[in-house]
Amino acid sequence: MRDQLSTSRRAFLKGGGALVVTFSVAGHVSPVSAQAAKTVALDDVDGFLAIDATGAVTVYSGKVDLGTGVRTALAQIAADELDVSLARVSVVEGDTALTPDQGPTYGSLSIQIGGMQLRRAAATARRALLSQAAERLKASPDDLVIEDGTIKAPDGRAVTYVELVGGRNFSLKLDKDAPTKNPAQYKIVGTSVARADIPDKVMGRFTFMQDFRVPGMMHGRVIRPPSIGATLVSVDESSVRDMAKVTVVREGNFLGVVAPNEWTAIKAMRRLKAVWSSREDLPDQNKLWEHVRATPVAKDDVTSNVGDAATALEQGRRLKATYDFAIHTHGSIGPSCAVAEMKDGKLTCWSPSQAPHNLRKQLAAMLDLPVENIRVIYVEGSGCYGRNGHEDATADAALLARATGQAVRVQWMREDEHGWDPKGPPTLVDLEGALDAKGDVLAWSSQFFVPNGAATNVKLVAAELAGLPHETADAPGNIQQNSAVPYSFANTHTVAHRLAGTPFRPSWIRTPGRLQNTYANEAFLDELAATAEADPLEFRLRHLKDPRGVELLQRLAALAQWQARPSPKHQSGNIAFGRGISYVKYELVRTYVGAVAEVEVDRENGTIRVARFFVVQDCGQIINPDGVKSQIEGSVTQTVSRTLKEELIFDRSRVTSLDWASYPILTFAEVPDIVIELIDRPTEPPWGAGEPSAAVVPSAISNAVFDATGVRLRSVPYTAAKMRAALRGT
Repeated sequence: MRDQLSTSRRAFLKGGGALVVTFSVAGHVSPVSAQAAKTVALDDVDGFLAIDATGAVTVYSGKVDLGTGVRTALAQIAADELDVSLARVSVVEGDTALTPDQGPTYGSLSIQIGGMQLRRAAATARRALLSQAAERLKASPDDLVIEDGTIKAPDGRAVTYVELVGGRNFSLKLDKDAPTKNPAQYKIVGTSVARADIPDKVMGRFTFMQDFRVPGMMHGRVIRPPSIGATLVSVDESSVRDMAKVTVVREGNFLGVVAPNEWTAIKAMRRLKAVWSSREDLPDQNKLWEHVRATPVAKDDVTSNVGDAATALEQGRRLKATYDFAIHTHGSIGPSCAVAEMKDGKLTCWSPSQAPHNLRKQLAAMLDLPVENIRVIYVEGSGCYGRNGHEDATADAALLARATGQAVRVQWMREDEHGWDPKGPPTLVDLEGALDAKGDVLAWSSQFFVPNGAATNVKLVAAELAGLPHETADAPGNIQQNSAVPYSFANTHTVAHRLAGTPFRPSWIRTPGRLQNTYANEAFLDELAATAEADPLEFRLRHLKDPRGVELLQRLAALAQWQARPSPKHQSGNIAFGRGISYVKYELVRTYVGAVAEVEVDRENGTIRVARFFVVQDCGQIINPDGVKSQIEGSVTQTVSRTLKEELIFDRSRVTSLDWASYPILTFAEVPDIVIELIDRPTEPPWGAGEPSAAVVPSAISNAVFDATGVRLRSVPYTAAKMRAALRGT
């Protein structure tokens, strides 16, 4: 490592007075100059780490903490790899002027990919620091030890990180051969470190994006078309002329108002008279699945093909079923919010976007600005769960800021959030299976009807309404994952029909595709087990060849004290009790999860209650056990809600489920007890922890309902009305 005296990129930003590296999100941060906003290279140690003149370590992460605890886990990784105390480490995340572009924060890849990039950067830095210390101390690097940023020789002489590099660049490329520490030497990784953000969140002191303010900013609201695809015919600006300092902004079909305070903006939004065309382009919701099945197929993805499933199906005891999973909205508790400021042709946005670097490019395209003239700074939002409306609120604010020349804050209304955020698309699955004479699976065949598309940006509503450049991608990618099954069947054929369109602008919601696909597969596997008169756990183990999967299911059986329930079903009065099991190997390549749901079904009114939920998870090396458990608890709770309650309601023109009454979610009283066992494998790579546990929830509930009642529910959500109809046999 060169002993470089030049100031680092971040020191330049600090010294120029344009920015402080860490800042209170309650305060104002001025836009960075174009000259300072250099691209941060993914292969530079300086892109990930800085050690200042006091010995404090700053981690720069393109992955952001969406309330998932990633911020804490990244600090743990850096602290352990550099041999410094956790108190020395702070994290800057999602600032496009300071952090590397590590891709969007999705797919449970923040630690698996982003964290390992950071670990490699820290290992490279650590080796270089040891090498330079060895030269200075005239000792072998192997004889040196590091204690909280001080490198010591056997004779007691020492040199600190500050003396070696404090306040200067590392000027190093990431070295894939730089050895990371032996897991046995970790002191912080693998321990449950308390998250620093939780006390303020619990006590209401935390500054979410919705609380963020810029001095002198204005407030904006967008007037939405009464139907999706409608065009703006005329606007009567005189309808708000008597409202002081209200500005009407129109660009194409984009219509907004800007006012000095939020309440005035809301009143102006409601009072402004506008005439729109009418559109009825959405399908009849009562015929949604006919619409999905009739949608043209853009391409077919054959996700598994073993043996000859078509022939084998004809030779065994055959079973067929169709499962469907409703359209879901994100339903973020805090409506999407952002602040944008345009000065001297440069745009700064404060946004909860889970993809700030991607959003920066989208805004550049929309506004026809050089990407280096745009800076997006991440501020944590109140709820995300996938690509919700955060990016769209940011685009709204950017258009209003450009039109008015002032900083503008946009917070969506509840009807904006439910009506205009992108949706989790509908999923329809046809399955067939056949059993041989011994009751083993002879053949398995399935067809999934899912949108076409790639894992790219979701197009911005503001850009589309304004007639400005926007993306043409029409669906989240990789939602065919887990359509293939993790079991060893002699004859298997699974295909994902990638549909040319879907009723609403689609995006990823927690565990996209993997959730719906695992639901259908694991519920249908239970149907085959019941037909074979086999215990569902034993049936899975019989067809599972993966040793880690087998161990996980065995540990799940012990945790949940699993045993086959005898007939007749267990019942007390009108309440029937049941247990159901489910298993996934996420994307067939990483995290293993097994679950047992315990449900109570009221046979009279049809309500289903998930009383207890057992989870065993193997995600390789665990960075923060408490953080992983929190992720599992959140995944289970949200997915129980999605399974039992949530369904988008719409007419031929628009979404009509615009509030919590028409789009209900799980209440605190309905949250199940969640019992978790983690399998920590310190010598294995860490895998995703957040999404995988959601994948097993719907099928575990489905299988438990069957165990309780003998009735199969194949259509999510499992509402009381559907349960009553199923019990009546209608």
